[in-house]
Amino acid sequence: MALNSSARYLLIGAKRMKLNLRHIEPGKPNQNAYTYIERFNRTYREEVLNAYLFDSLDRVREITENWMRSYNEWRPYSSLGGLPPTVYREMLTADVSSYELSSLIGGST
Repeated sequence: MALNSSARYLLIGAKRMKLNLRHIEPGKPNQNAYTYIERFNRTYREEVLNAYLFDSLDRVREITENWMRSYNEWRPYSSLGGLPPTVYREMLTADVSSYELSSLIGGST
C-alpha cells in the first residue's frame, strides 16, 4: 500500500527520533483519545442522519444546527450531575452556594 506524503513524513520523523508508533485495534475506539468524537459521530448519525430523509443540503444544515444547539445546550451531561449545560450555567450565575451546586453535581467542596 502506498503511503501519502504526510504518513511518509510521520514515519521518517518517528524513526529519526526513535519513536515506536502504535496503532489502535480496529473496532476499539476506546483505545484512543477520540472516544468522545466517536460517541458524538454515532449520536449524530443515529439522531440526524438516520432519522431524516433530506431533500436538500440546506435542510441538512438546518436540522443539524437545531440538533447541535439541543446537543450542546439542553442534553443532560453526566459530568454536570445530569444537568443540561444551560441549567448549570444559570445555577452558576444565580444565588446558589458552591456547596449546593457541588452537591447537585455530585462533587465535594
